[in-house]
Amino acid sequence: MKPTSHRVTHITVGHFYANHAKMLGLRMEGPSHGLNRKIREPTINRPGLALSGFFTYFAGKRIQIFGAAELSYLNSLNPNLQKERLRSLFSRTLPCLVIARNAAVSPILLELAAEREIPIFRTPMITMKFMNAATIALEQDFAPSTQEYGSMVDIQGIGTLIRGDSGIGKSECVLSLIERGYSLVSDDITKILSIEGRELIGSSPEITRFHMEARGLGVIDISAMFGVGSVRSEKRIDFVVTLKDWEELEHIDRIGLDGETYKILDIKIPHVTIPVRKGRDMSRLVEVAALDQKLKSMGKNSALEFNQRLLKKMNERRTR
Repeated sequence: MKPTSHRVTHITVGHFYANHAKMLGLRMEGPSHGLNRKIREPTINRPGLALSGFFTYFAGKRIQIFGAAELSYLNSLNPNLQKERLRSLFSRTLPCLVIARNAAVSPILLELAAEREIPIFRTPMITMKFMNAATIALEQDFAPSTQEYGSMVDIQGIGTLIRGDSGIGKSECVLSLIERGYSLVSDDITKILSIEGRELIGSSPEITRFHMEARGLGVIDISAMFGVGSVRSEKRIDFVVTLKDWEELEHIDRIGLDGETYKILDIKIPHVTIPVRKGRDMSRLVEVAALDQKLKSMGKNSALEFNQRLLKKMNERRTR
């Protein structure tokens, strides 16, 4: 059964604050209300034009930020006009407002924001650094996600997702790879995020992170048993391997020219199917397949080169 993907249309201000306040240095000012307000776009807006009264194309679905320019402009206005401009801004459906550089928050601003239950935060970061860091955090919050029933291991920098039916030997294969010095990312279920529609990041569900289940042994702590170098919290997915019973395969590619791909969240990942048969060293085959994929990413395709040499040899014989 193919897992369903999940696309995020919004997050709440409370979610953003709880997950990123420490990294962004956020501190709430005034009453803790409006945390259920929705952030609908994963970026930040500087409402300079809005403060001047121009609201055409106002990006009200985004987090708003006041930097030095916005605060200086407000302070240049007389109190009545300042109230008018702030009241007009807060009448929009903006999620929240962040004050950069730990600038003082005026009582007028807090009062008018409280009337509309708009959360106000302060950060010591300068405006552009906050915007960059917050946008990266929001991109992850809004990233399409799914999960695959498979284990994932980092083989010399190649994030390899190992799929297959239950009982085919995925966990045993990964355990053997870990013994060879490679790193576990996830066991049995892999969570996947699509970052900007260009790459996939795999990770483990938090409850099973750094642990594996091996039939007959139960659950084992990989980091405690093999050391901290044997685990990774996340890794880009570069390669997908499907383990399948030999007897279930109608066709086996013996040369490797087919160039299969496996689609996850509309991104195609290089893919191979490895037949499982009694006596085969599956971990060794997965390791070699991942290293061959690494060579391909560097521009060296062994199967293609072999095929070209073979065709050249055949042409030479025909011309004799």
